[in-house]
Amino acid sequence: MPRNLNAWLDICFILFAALILTGILAFYNLFVGTVAGVVWLCLLFFARERCLCRSEEFDHYCHTVISNVNSVANYALEQMPQIILMTDQAGRVQWFNKELEKHIDTEPAYNMAVSDFWPELDLETIWGRTGTLVFVHENIHYHTIHRPVATKESACGLMALYIQDASALEILKRIHADSRTTLMYVQIDNYNDVLQGLNDTEQNSLIFETNKAITDWVNHLEGFLRKVSDDLYIVVMEQRNLDTALEEKFDILDKVRTLQNPVRHLSVTLSIGVAVAESQTINQLGGKAYSMLEMALGRGGDQVAVLQRGKTNFYGGKTKAVEKYTRVKARIISNSIHEIIQESDEVFIMGHQNEDFDALGAALGVSRMARQLKKPVHIILSDFNTGISKFTEGLKAKEGYSELFLPASRLINITAEKPVLFVVDTHIPHLTASPDLLDRIKDIVVIDHHRRSSNFIKNARLTYSEPATSSTSELVTELLYYFNEDMNLPRLEATALYAGILVDTKNFAVQTGVRTFDAAAYLRRCGADPIVVRQMFRSDFETEQAKAKTKARAQMLPNGLIITKCADELPNIQVIAAQVADSLLRIEGANASMVVFQLSPDTVGISARSTGAINVQVIMEQFGGGGHQNVAGAQITGTSLEDVYNNVIKATQLFIEENEKDESNTSAGC
Repeated sequence: MPRNLNAWLDICFILFAALILTGILAFYNLFVGTVAGVVWLCLLFFARERCLCRSEEFDHYCHTVISNVNSVANYALEQMPQIILMTDQAGRVQWFNKELEKHIDTEPAYNMAVSDFWPELDLETIWGRTGTLVFVHENIHYHTIHRPVATKESACGLMALYIQDASALEILKRIHADSRTTLMYVQIDNYNDVLQGLNDTEQNSLIFETNKAITDWVNHLEGFLRKVSDDLYIVVMEQRNLDTALEEKFDILDKVRTLQNPVRHLSVTLSIGVAVAESQTINQLGGKAYSMLEMALGRGGDQVAVLQRGKTNFYGGKTKAVEKYTRVKARIISNSIHEIIQESDEVFIMGHQNEDFDALGAALGVSRMARQLKKPVHIILSDFNTGISKFTEGLKAKEGYSELFLPASRLINITAEKPVLFVVDTHIPHLTASPDLLDRIKDIVVIDHHRRSSNFIKNARLTYSEPATSSTSELVTELLYYFNEDMNLPRLEATALYAGILVDTKNFAVQTGVRTFDAAAYLRRCGADPIVVRQMFRSDFETEQAKAKTKARAQMLPNGLIITKCADELPNIQVIAAQVADSLLRIEGANASMVVFQLSPDTVGISARSTGAINVQVIMEQFGGGGHQNVAGAQITGTSLEDVYNNVIKATQLFIEENEKDESNTSAGC
């Protein structure tokens, strides 16, 4: 459009000023004034001609463009290299430009349903909103900008869609995503154990077969492999190769597990930590991959921990954690704990919410370490601990224990300059007796026997986790044995530790190894009284009645799953559910038992047990819980008991079917 159409007024003002100056010059010098007057006349003539020319240009613009603005706009819309589509709320075409014809197989028409030619475009989800989306039709990616259009009848009577073929960009994104660097740490997690009892020839043969299996797997995935020590490998590959491994569910675990020590009949097992590059450096990526390896080892080994898009997923974990016969690690950890307590000026200990005897026994054991070094110590209890209340109330009446226990709600001020916090029998922050204490105390020591979950206490100064151990009380008992030569464990504390072992092993029937009996023997020598333990575990008539009713509701499903539910909110429902799950597992043909119960008005709990044929820990992790392969549980908030009950059945049956499918594939591969 021509600009400065009103410039004639400005020019007249300038020419008038120039005329006045010319008159002044003529007053002082006639000759110069005459020359200036001639120049002024030339400028006047030139300015007049230019304004007439611009006026003619504007008249031409008005006649040729403005008068045809609708035609010009329509031409631009029709010929625009972008699809423009107007639809009503019913998903029918109200207007479109010619570009649409190039991208669909049929002839577009008014009132045609968009779903007839683009069924992938869901208008219901975007109706009335401004935004963008990408949908795929016949392998073509369409980038869509959607905006509501107001009409006389409604503020959102129509929806305008601006659609463009974005296949080239999406292909580039896919190539970039597929080529992201993936770093793995692969470790033979039972290297020393699996070679025990073999001669040099047998050892070399087993190591060779293991190396060959790992090498063939990495070559199949087109990755790079480097062995950095006898039992540790580093693997680098791209995201697309990792996707292949995920689809195959890391079958290398099953292939390596077929290699055995012929003397001890112990299979070779691998633990793998995987991290996919996002925006971090290679150094940071290596740290993430190694932390994933530690997590896989902390969960018992024979599994893969994959960190991808900020989420951790686990694969494998079919093998029961193997007990370590050496106590070297226990002695080293005990010495480290001795130094940590010695450096501190006050010790705090807490377990999980609604403490059981394993958490209580372990806490009392750690408190004995602190008292041995003459450090002030407090055990923080959650507000709901009915399972141990009988024992703790009796203990408070004894000399030296009245100030030991402290409710979490009463812990307001911490005056110590260098406090240390021990967390026992759990490693999940929100399950601790007082989660806010984790932020208030810098030095944290975690002692736990559960398989590590993705949600664990970070930045702990020391973490002692042994999934193969029967209980945390067993771990603490071993630490006490090496803590101090002059250790004098009182009878009541030894009894509490003994009760903790007894509870988690179901009277030495589950998850029990040689070191479990050694720890029990040590506690018996310290005065642990089984009769007192038996009296602590006695239940009242109402509890037995509730257990009987819960058992009566049980149903046995295919594949050896027994499940029941308890809708009553009872004070000790967690204990009841655990005991019912244990008893149901003793039924002939049962591979797993699960009890779904109402823990509180908005919380549903699950208590799961297994003979070892089904990994209940993996199933419980789907509901935000965890535990061991044979003993696990979970708590779900905001869901009804019936929904949880049905979801548990579906998840368990799906796990069994996938497990049986994997085993059949492995057998076929062999």
